[in-house]
Amino acid sequence: MRPEEITSTCNEYYDLISVLYHMLEGAWKYENFRRDAEKAGDHQLAQFFHEAQLEECKRAARAKELLRERIGIAVPH
Repeated sequence: MRPEEITSTCNEYYDLISVLYHMLEGAWKYENFRRDAEKAGDHQLAQFFHEAQLEECKRAARAKELLRERIGIAVPH
């Protein structure tokens, strides 16, 4: 039995939701990493983590947009 037969969720939706989850989780972790770098006084590393967080948030916003288009419901920005 294929996973979509069990959950009634097609693979593309599941994949997109999974990617979105991991992007948001990554953005949250990057913030923690940034704080650790700031505490250590490493501003260059803190900036790197901040940039990574911004990029991850941008990709997560795109994933939400794609999900919204595909399932036709309001997904909060």
